[in-house]
Amino acid sequence: MTQSALLIIDVQQSFPQRSFWSEDDVPAFQQAILSLIEGCRQRGAALVDVFHNNGDGPFSPESGLVKPLPFLTHAADASFNKHVHNALTESGLHEWLGERDIRHLIIAGIRTEQCCETTARVASDLGYRVTFVTEATLTFPMTHGGRTLSSADLKHRTETVLIDRFAEIRTVAGCLAELEQA
Repeated sequence: MTQSALLIIDVQQSFPQRSFWSEDDVPAFQQAILSLIEGCRQRGAALVDVFHNNGDGPFSPESGLVKPLPFLTHAADASFNKHVHNALTESGLHEWLGERDIRHLIIAGIRTEQCCETTARVASDLGYRVTFVTEATLTFPMTHGGRTLSSADLKHRTETVLIDRFAEIRTVAGCLAELEQA
């Protein structure tokens, strides 16, 4: 196994229950994340599922929805539950990574600008090398102050604030090529 781990963040059955859920970008996301998972597995990176659970409703463990979306069939090397926006705080993941000397995190999952971006920022602050694979993230339009940002706008904004500060931005192919060279 390499010193890399793919964090598959919040790709869980809770999200389709939310009013903002849209299938528009799901096919491209599904193809990208499945390719990334398979490529990371072939190159020896650990596969880590991270699930968000809290409160009542679809993110409550009692809902039965805090489990992978049906298209995910991989066997994770580890699974963690989080109660905050980043995957590393109080989940046990940071300690698990340290025990395995994993220093490179590849970020993918749902929602690009929330839990994925927040995990990238915290990981960088903790000294990890971070690769953010935007095409293997999913988000949905958001409106504030009468202005709606599309999913593409939100992804571009996330890349803009992460690049050269918190993470390297890569495509699936670019990420896998770098793993191959490592």
